[in-house]
Amino acid sequence: MSTTTSTSRRRLRAPSFTVQIILGLVFGVLLGWWALSIGQTPEGEPNGLTVALDTVGSTFVSLLRATVPPLVFTAIVASIANLRGVANAARLAGQTLVWFAITAAASVAIGIGLGLVMQPGINTSVGADAAGDPGRTGSWLDFLSGLVPANFLGLQTNVSLQRDAGEITGVGGSLSFNVLQILVMALVVGIAALKVGQKAEPFLSVNRSLLAIIQKVLWWIIRLAPLGTLGLIGRAVATYGWDSLTPLGTFAGAVYIGLALVLVVVYPVVLKANGLSISRFFRGAWPAIQLGFVSRSSIGTLPVTERVVERNLGVPPAYASFAVPLGATTKMDGCASIYPALAAIFVAQFFGLELGVTDYLLIAFVSVVGSAATAGLTGAVVMLTLTLSTLGLPLEGVGLLLAIDPILDMGRTATNVAGQALVPTIVAKREGILDVEKYNSANATDLFTEDDAEAAADAPEVVSGRQEAAAVPARS
Repeated sequence: MSTTTSTSRRRLRAPSFTVQIILGLVFGVLLGWWALSIGQTPEGEPNGLTVALDTVGSTFVSLLRATVPPLVFTAIVASIANLRGVANAARLAGQTLVWFAITAAASVAIGIGLGLVMQPGINTSVGADAAGDPGRTGSWLDFLSGLVPANFLGLQTNVSLQRDAGEITGVGGSLSFNVLQILVMALVVGIAALKVGQKAEPFLSVNRSLLAIIQKVLWWIIRLAPLGTLGLIGRAVATYGWDSLTPLGTFAGAVYIGLALVLVVVYPVVLKANGLSISRFFRGAWPAIQLGFVSRSSIGTLPVTERVVERNLGVPPAYASFAVPLGATTKMDGCASIYPALAAIFVAQFFGLELGVTDYLLIAFVSVVGSAATAGLTGAVVMLTLTLSTLGLPLEGVGLLLAIDPILDMGRTATNVAGQALVPTIVAKREGILDVEKYNSANATDLFTEDDAEAAADAPEVVSGRQEAAAVPARS
């Protein structure tokens, strides 16, 4: 009798998390094509299905983004409070930045090479009338303005007035945040807590409790990922102007070829060079990569990226809680390396301007360093304007590419997220603090299990192969 009951339970078991994600993608594409075939309403508004898909997808991303400020702050404070060797922490930070630069340099080299071979600015049918003001530009001073917090948590309020016939009819607003500023404040508070000593223990205890609560809430949100994936990919199919790819087909093709080369050549070479399994990495990082693709937001994907880096890839939470948020603002191989390089070459070719060896070196420099300089204003358009202005190319060229930017942004963000997961894994492996057993056990059946979260609650301190590194903070 008991055998029959247990067999029945196994048969009724829900599909694994990964299968649920795949089903969400498939049904999202189908619903998106259905919404696309329905078309707009007679008033020119999106149809009900498109609105529903948009609401589901955007709500999921908003929920994830809502956890970012408290998650980053509490996780970094808890990690710093458990650090034993400041020298080791500094080495980890230095290694992280070095590998950010190495992979960015390889990515921009691919972008420049494809631009010269495929000549997207010449092989295009887009008209010059499409050129226009980018609206927002990047500056080398953005790093300083983005580094200094506007307030304790780096939160910003944007207020807008609603007008009708010149009269104010309402007031709207939105709350935004800067991850880099939150990271800076968390570092300062964490170091101050170490200096205060015993008097800071009540605060650190509360911080650990808050971190556990936030992680539990995050777990609940992550379980909605299949539904969020359905809405996001469905909205993409129903909304984006796929027909606009035709005039810029060569450029779009070059961008996606470049992204593919980074994902299937550069990253695997780096993994193999450090003795890590390629398949295990992509299996472990897959949930974050696919969410980055459909959400088009590294910041929105940050909580999931941090989770897979810790739970699936075996990076100590004390290090991952610092490296992943830093990567989400400064590590963008898709948006800040491949895309600006290709786009700058496209603009130069389109306007008939010749680029010399010095210009290509400048493109490489801006791509490697510029993402850190514009960390306060993340985004491909910001990086592109910084690159164009540094080279002296017309900023109006940005308008030529805006029509297909959402389509390109999907692949760019997926590559960004993969790189943000790769570098902490590589650095942890090189420093001897990677949980290799956990890394090698990553599989595609069920990458998110609450048992993993509970098992990590009393995890022992992680000890480096060279010296003590960092203790793992309590997990829920």
